[in-house]
Amino acid sequence: MPTHQYAQLADAYLQPRIPNPAAPGDRPKFTVPDILSLAMTTRAYTKVVLRLRAQAESEARAFARSHVSPVSSRPGTRDGQVARRSSSRTASPTSSYSHGKSSSISGSTKGTFQSPLVRLHRAPLLRVFVPSPEGEWLSDSSVVECEAELKRAGVLKMLRVGDVVWDVAVGDEGNLGRMVWDGSYLVDLDYKYSPMGELSPYFHSLAFSPSYFHRVIRTGVNPILNPGGNPIVNLDVSPWGQELAANLQLIQDRATTATPHGTLHSVVHWLHRSSFTIRPPVSAHHPHAYSHSQNLRLPIPNVAGFFIDPGWYGTVIVEAEGTNEGLADFQARCGPGVFPPRADNITSKMRIEKEKGSRCVYRILREKSRPGEIWIRAVREKERVM
Repeated sequence: MPTHQYAQLADAYLQPRIPNPAAPGDRPKFTVPDILSLAMTTRAYTKVVLRLRAQAESEARAFARSHVSPVSSRPGTRDGQVARRSSSRTASPTSSYSHGKSSSISGSTKGTFQSPLVRLHRAPLLRVFVPSPEGEWLSDSSVVECEAELKRAGVLKMLRVGDVVWDVAVGDEGNLGRMVWDGSYLVDLDYKYSPMGELSPYFHSLAFSPSYFHRVIRTGVNPILNPGGNPIVNLDVSPWGQELAANLQLIQDRATTATPHGTLHSVVHWLHRSSFTIRPPVSAHHPHAYSHSQNLRLPIPNVAGFFIDPGWYGTVIVEAEGTNEGLADFQARCGPGVFPPRADNITSKMRIEKEKGSRCVYRILREKSRPGEIWIRAVREKERVM
């Protein structure tokens, strides 16, 4: 059934009951959509998607074990799989960039497992059917009911942190009805920097590959602030602050900007650019090779229980505004003690205090990123839309 029909039937269910004309002496008849059947179809769909994910990952692991030597010491191997060399060509703005681990698995399993519902190392889009009396915005009671639907489907043990759940009864416009599973509860999207919603800062973006939510959580386009439709990520770069300070440069860059009327202009502007490297963990038995063990992972600094996804391994290039305010914001993101203290006046101190909440907010620059080289741009408080 087309997804838009779920919303139509949910609206019909929530409308006041109007009896159909009946013959004299007969009871009036009401036309009510079969809500239970609609809910059961979404439960079945969710179970199928999670079953396909388990099957895809099982086949990928079996293929890796049968085609890759566990003691290979080539520097191009990661987690027991051969990582392809990254192309020197810049990725297309509309293409999703992968990483060493996902590129090897997705490429090697191309002829074995294929499904339009599941892609390896991408977030699944699961479904529930919960009509919302409050309209497009789900209330707390509706979110609790969505969690109950997952329990009724019997998939709670199969869910993972980062799985996206969509209440199809709300509609298919933008990211309406889409929430993210945090391991125990469903978390709503964040609307501070996008009217369509982005991944909540409650989640650590380093724990997911840069393309994990691509096309699952849709990204809005702003002609001025975000013409490329680049997604928001939440990163704490202070553990690499010393490296960022050593690599900091003020450079000129050419960019294409759009006016409010839609006209494109090529402009030259100044920006601050730096970089840091996330190196994959090295096996103690093979110090010159990447780790082949699934258990040897790189923990996210200052975050207990979470690990950096291999999609971030390599160079991360950070861009910030080329203004004095942009430099001050960049220095604050690098953490205390990395740069000499600034002589700030009262106005600048108030601005810095106000922007504390946005110091971990960045946008991934899809048009520049490629495997092993991820570009991000610092997002400041002035870009907030809510």
